[in-house]
Amino acid sequence: MKVPFLDLQAQHAPIRAEINAAMAEVIDQCSFAGGPFVTRLEEEFAAFCNAKYAIGVGNGTDALWLSLLALGVGHGDEVITVPNTFMATAEAISYTGAKPVLVDVDAQTHTMDPSLIEAAITPRTKAIIPVHLYGQTADMDPILAIARKHNLPVIEDACQAHGAEYKGRKAGTLGVTGCFSFYPGKNLGALGEAGAVTTEDPELYQKIKTLREHGQPKKYVHSMIGWNARMDGIQAAALSVKLKHLARWNTQRRSHARQYDQLLSGLEGVVLPVEASYARHVYHLYPILVPNRDTVLKLMGEQGVACGIHYPVPVHLQEAYRQLQLGPGSFPVSERSAQSELSLPMYPELTQAQIEYVAATLRQVVARVRQHECAV
Repeated sequence: MKVPFLDLQAQHAPIRAEINAAMAEVIDQCSFAGGPFVTRLEEEFAAFCNAKYAIGVGNGTDALWLSLLALGVGHGDEVITVPNTFMATAEAISYTGAKPVLVDVDAQTHTMDPSLIEAAITPRTKAIIPVHLYGQTADMDPILAIARKHNLPVIEDACQAHGAEYKGRKAGTLGVTGCFSFYPGKNLGALGEAGAVTTEDPELYQKIKTLREHGQPKKYVHSMIGWNARMDGIQAAALSVKLKHLARWNTQRRSHARQYDQLLSGLEGVVLPVEASYARHVYHLYPILVPNRDTVLKLMGEQGVACGIHYPVPVHLQEAYRQLQLGPGSFPVSERSAQSELSLPMYPELTQAQIEYVAATLRQVVARVRQHECAV
């Protein structure tokens, strides 16, 4: 049996007619950059998140960057975030001229460890960006309490957390903004690049809307230096179709995760993902920690199971961030995760047979690797 890591064809096939009709409507109206289809999606996504506002942008990186710009973050400032994240989180900080200041993560959830934040705050700190990694929110109450104490805004990197919840509240409604990516492989994925910012703050809403339109509150009137960060009408139309299915898809992901949990329970040396007591995890990924990760990845592939790695090199060990002068050992939890994290196939359309095959194959591969180690 072959099990792909992600199967977008399986997702799109049942809704292909809906997507085609939505795209045809955009073509008929010639509303390609921004416009009514984006406005409609913004209203729908805000409602889905229980947020007051949503702003469609070009991608998740734009969402982070424009949020920082709207808050006035710039040269000489510092923004606290984590090392085990996609580079976009740090890049967005750097492109404002600010410096990313990193704190390690909790060993169970792999999200920002609140106990490490205050030691990283300096007079230059201007914001905190917790990352809702793999589909689970960070522990937001202590993070927000520290932020309030030091008068710092919190920007949620919710790019992997569409529909995730923290104590019953949706991701994207806990900080001053929530930043989402609609990259095709996400729980809610476009047919290309797209993203969104959610907020409750009318001033931030207006600033981010203006920034994404070359700083124009109205055409040819530029009140600030902005950027072209608009969402395409075709992407918005496709996302409107897919948003109607997102709650069901997330429920299916959660069901698949429970099956993996049961089938892999007790597997020696393998650490399964933990759903925190405060969270409703939406399992953008199902990451395990496994010894000899690269060997396991290779052997799983030979048996037809495609797995992924997220993220093999933490931000502080990337060549791009050599200037931070943070070598190996700086963030031990993130570094251990980088060395042993393996993501199993996870998407709503996985079948029971596929899940059972993945679990059985992993058990066989782990036993084989262990036997080889003992023989050596």
